[in-house]
Amino acid sequence: MIMPIQRFRALLKTRNKEFWRDRSSLAWNLLMPILIVAGLSFAFTGDIGNEYKVGVINQQQATPAAKQFLKLRYIEFYNVDNTPQAIQTAISKVQRHQVDMLLDAKKQHYWINTESPKGYLVEKIIHSQNDSSFKKQTVSGRKIRYIDWVIPGILSMNMMFSALFGVGFVIVRYRKNGMLKRLKATPVTPFEYLSAQVVSRLTLIMIVTAFVFFATHLFVNFVMNGSYLLLFTVFALGALSMISMGLIIAARISSEETAGGLLNLFSWPMMFFGGVWFSLEGSAPFMQHIAEIFPLTHVTAAARAVMIDAASFVDISYDLSILALQTIAFMFLGAWFFRWE
Repeated sequence: MIMPIQRFRALLKTRNKEFWRDRSSLAWNLLMPILIVAGLSFAFTGDIGNEYKVGVINQQQATPAAKQFLKLRYIEFYNVDNTPQAIQTAISKVQRHQVDMLLDAKKQHYWINTESPKGYLVEKIIHSQNDSSFKKQTVSGRKIRYIDWVIPGILSMNMMFSALFGVGFVIVRYRKNGMLKRLKATPVTPFEYLSAQVVSRLTLIMIVTAFVFFATHLFVNFVMNGSYLLLFTVFALGALSMISMGLIIAARISSEETAGGLLNLFSWPMMFFGGVWFSLEGSAPFMQHIAEIFPLTHVTAAARAVMIDAASFVDISYDLSILALQTIAFMFLGAWFFRWE
């Protein structure tokens, strides 16, 4: 009698062979993110956008001189919470040239990067408004290019599409052509089948992501300041969460058209709200709350923190906890809703 572990290994081996033999899908997963990175590195060799960006603490309690500065056009002001953690995060962004200045509008105190050309000009502007009433504190740090900032999002986005469509379409196709109905007549249980799908897709996603990561690093030389092991953990947990989400979509659907529509319904909002292409910092609060729902948001945020800020496990524990909880919930719902026919 075939033991459960042998059935699992047979299903896993079959699924892996099917993926590697699908050359068009394999090429798409490998080349698409590399081409995106190459295009972005060519298009955005310098800074993105022409506006100055200033973080503001105590905006509601701004002094008259600060209010005058905050009325200026062509400077993007965004609110920063008056907490030590939020202020330190904002100062880090000044160090990385992501923000041109951090201003405490109540105390008339500002932080500026001595190596930032845009920061230099913003400082000249603020002093032209009021000569010496603002107190200065300097910081320094390596400039973070747009391509450095967007790389974690591109890697996460590629994982999302591979996880959702790779699992969702496969299961729906099997159900449509009667493969699942035939598997139902075998000793294979739903748990074994779904587990094999999850492990197979996770293994393939991590192999492809590692290849894309090092291939793009060769010609873009993006920033990687953190732990490779921690980054691997982030991507593995994120992939598990999004694969599990794909299981829910494919649990009962038998139409590929319907599955495609639902997968796009999930993936495109995630890509928009997940912080892949632009930061939601300073956007409407409801948009930031919506973003918290999606796994892609937490994968991108955690990966970006590891790669750019050299974040530790504790620093990204919130995002990892959310991803772990979502994985458990999605897996449970996917197994509960799953039907062979």
